[in-house]
Amino acid sequence: MRCYWKRSLMTLGSLSLVFLLLLFVSLGLRTEEDSFATEESRRWAREVAMRQIYSERNGENFRELWNSSLPINISYSHLAGFPNHKKKYLTVGLSSVKRKRGNYLLETLKSIFEQSSNEELKEMVVVVHLADFDQAWNSKVVKDISRKFSHHVLSGHLIVIHAPQEHYPPLQGLKQNFNDAPDRVQFRSKQNADYAFLLNFCANLSRYYLMLEDDIHCSKSFFTAIKKVLTSREGSYWVTLEFSKLGYIGKLYQSSDLPRLAQFLLMFYQEMPCDWLLVHFRVLLTQKDVIRFKPSLFQHNGFYSSFLGTANRLKDDDFEEDSIDLPDNPPATIYTNISTFENYNPSKAYSNVGEYFWGKSPSVGDYFTIVFVKPVELTRLRIQSGTEERQSDMLQAGEVELGEDPARIKETVECSSYVKLGRFENGQFESKDIDKKIHSAVSCIKIVVTESQKEWLIIRSTSIWTKQSKA
Repeated sequence: MRCYWKRSLMTLGSLSLVFLLLLFVSLGLRTEEDSFATEESRRWAREVAMRQIYSERNGENFRELWNSSLPINISYSHLAGFPNHKKKYLTVGLSSVKRKRGNYLLETLKSIFEQSSNEELKEMVVVVHLADFDQAWNSKVVKDISRKFSHHVLSGHLIVIHAPQEHYPPLQGLKQNFNDAPDRVQFRSKQNADYAFLLNFCANLSRYYLMLEDDIHCSKSFFTAIKKVLTSREGSYWVTLEFSKLGYIGKLYQSSDLPRLAQFLLMFYQEMPCDWLLVHFRVLLTQKDVIRFKPSLFQHNGFYSSFLGTANRLKDDDFEEDSIDLPDNPPATIYTNISTFENYNPSKAYSNVGEYFWGKSPSVGDYFTIVFVKPVELTRLRIQSGTEERQSDMLQAGEVELGEDPARIKETVECSSYVKLGRFENGQFESKDIDKKIHSAVSCIKIVVTESQKEWLIIRSTSIWTKQSKA
């Protein structure tokens, strides 16, 4: 158990209260597209929350959940392939059931493997949970998978499993939350259990776990793009990183959290859909804000829903087919003497999550400095200020300097020597082939304000590409 896990714990009664109140709030915040979240369901949620705030049983459930990091004891059927004795870097998991119309699983697997290089596949394993109770369908699908992807099965890149029906919780007589019809309640409740058993199986296969759905298309070298993001966030706390804004697609976890997440889904399997539960899980583990990266690495590709075969035309408009040009952004700390507005803190300018730094009117000589944990060799740097909505809040006059030999001075860190790299033009800065101009590693990137401005300053993004060492 990681030490920061203990720091995140509240009292058991508070955890119960937080979860149930979040449940109620989520109902109140649903958009028009969630038309089934009626006033009646909101009243129901309020009544249930009040009844269960002081529930001893709920407190005991949370005690079990927070103290447990052991997998659930389940006997899985291994339909194809077996886990490798050596842990991988990433597990890609997806669950699939028989659809009334269309089947996209084989195309999804094809996309995963075709968009990954041989080197990437060495660090990755794909796990498919065939979760239908129709054994004839499972047998047919696993034959198709084994025939089409035999190389990946034999190479240990692909495992197909099935959790027997006897392990499932009751799927009849469930709560009809949100005015859902019984068949929809049963579908989403079983889906929660499907995912829970998949997560449970994958808990010890790798360092990280990526959840996909069975009807998606991947961007080229998505594995490398994710690895870049993880490297840039090394040392920071997070529970869920998101690489798509749709459903349960492109959600990344640390594998050490999977046993708790699996038990969490089973504990509340009949309460609400899985993507709602995942939000509550993230918040309970004290990650308040969504951390979603752009461009999206996965696109929903199915036309027919797995529920009743209804049309589902959802598309992620942030998806890009080729996202390999994502910046590296090595681990760093940011220092500035520009007065920060509310929670638009400097670190939000050092990512591609769609957030930004927002500071009050800067004066000449003010700075915004990125200090790397370790010196890096830069190849390219791009800094963007202002936004489409607030174009006047760009840096009107400034320059970029590169520094060496960092040292702590009171509450900040500063490099002892700098060289000028260039100036901002219309609030933007970009420099390429930096390694051909600067022949040494860099410890600091410093943005210096060269003229005072009345307008506030938004630094929207700082993108850094580095020279990769040869393996």
